[in-house]
Amino acid sequence: MTAPRLQMVDINKHFSGVQALKDVSIEAHAGEALALIGANGAGKSTLMNVLGGVIVPDSGEIYLDGQPVAIRAPLDSMHAGIAFVHQEMAMLPTMTVAENLFITTFPGQRGLIDRRTMHREAAKVLERLGCQFDPSTPVYLLGAGDQQMVEIARALLTSPRIIIFDEPTSSLTSREKDRLFEVMQSLKQDDVATIFITHFLDETFRICDRAVILRNGMVVGEDAITNLTYDHVVELMIGSADWQAEAAHAAHAVGDPVLIVENLSREGVLTDVSFQLNRGEVLGLWGLLGAGRTELARAIVGLDPIDHGALQIEIDGELRSVRPSQAQKWIGLITENRRSDGLLLPMPVAQNISLASLPKLVRFWPFLNASQEREMAQQHVDRMQVVVADLEQPVETLSGGNQQKVIVSRWLELQPPIYIMDEPTRGLDVSAKAEIRSIILELAAQGASILLVSSDIDEIMTLSDRFIVLDRGALVKTLPRGAAKAELMAAAAGATLNE
Repeated sequence: MTAPRLQMVDINKHFSGVQALKDVSIEAHAGEALALIGANGAGKSTLMNVLGGVIVPDSGEIYLDGQPVAIRAPLDSMHAGIAFVHQEMAMLPTMTVAENLFITTFPGQRGLIDRRTMHREAAKVLERLGCQFDPSTPVYLLGAGDQQMVEIARALLTSPRIIIFDEPTSSLTSREKDRLFEVMQSLKQDDVATIFITHFLDETFRICDRAVILRNGMVVGEDAITNLTYDHVVELMIGSADWQAEAAHAAHAVGDPVLIVENLSREGVLTDVSFQLNRGEVLGLWGLLGAGRTELARAIVGLDPIDHGALQIEIDGELRSVRPSQAQKWIGLITENRRSDGLLLPMPVAQNISLASLPKLVRFWPFLNASQEREMAQQHVDRMQVVVADLEQPVETLSGGNQQKVIVSRWLELQPPIYIMDEPTRGLDVSAKAEIRSIILELAAQGASILLVSSDIDEIMTLSDRFIVLDRGALVKTLPRGAAKAELMAAAAGATLNE
């Protein structure tokens, strides 16, 4: 009988007294797509970092094609034929696509780079992925989806025996996802073992052959995809059959306008966008990829420039004109990219939570009341159920879902009257999504006003009191709660439904 391509046996790992992995054993076979599923903090990333040589386990064994291997550093993993496609893209933006593809293995002799060969080989792998851009294009000129394709191309160049896809579809369009899944199918035909980490269970059931489910650092389920159901997988992930008990959208009063946006414009990005947000309202902002959702959110708070437009914000009971650069005094922005825009990664959890509330933590300038900061942070960690060893743990070591909870905690402490939440649940597991959504509804019930930006149309429709729809930078439709999903989709796509 042929040995599995990969066996990880009884892997254990502790961090600061917290057991991140407990006797974890998994195997993946050549020509198989294995789904690695679990809630945020379940141990998926830790396990894959062990395989990648980023983390050295306390105990356990790794076998490749039946032979024991010692992986103690990333180079060990690479030499063993293991490649990664990471969720958070790691590229040099000012360098070309080809240069990023060959950053560790430039072709050439005697210290001279053979750019012709580099360009030719880059073109080959990009063609395999169906990419239309030139290898000489600087990476910063590419959109997020194309940058993800470059990450995948770089992994394919190593001709791996095992390739790990860590949330590879979060930035991709439907067409790009289809292209990726075609590549994964071809890898299976080439006897490559693929490990697919995702929160999107529909993708798991579409592309994978088997699934391993982790919870609290342990394997709690493993079976062929054909033997699993969506409900059963979610129950295993969170340890409860009552996973659908999310907070209902409770009826609550919606008051007068607290934010009025008038003719906000930026050439090539936004065109005369006007709308109002009312007190106690969740206003859903919907649009397809490239519609300008994030650009609008950033422009409102002055992070991106505008050519013209005006804002009015309710201040002390009356609407007053403010410049976007001033709006951050009254608006809390949860950004789309938590790692690059929302967090100070090397800093502790406590300091990331207190970041927006420093003035009230200063007893005598410039001395911070550290005990008050810790007490405040601990309250939010407990409320949000952030999985963390202690408050001094660097936030970069947390899972994506727990990092998002830290950002939400920061703004909950400040209690601004207006929130702009840009993809607040992206990349989170079912349980963490339910927690964030409950907080959104709770804030609205307490009178806060929320502009909710999401690519998840079901989330938008579940949480919002009204919807505004963007198409290529222009606001094309305002719809009431109860509108059909097809109306939102049609408006975003520039189509009109037949009456």
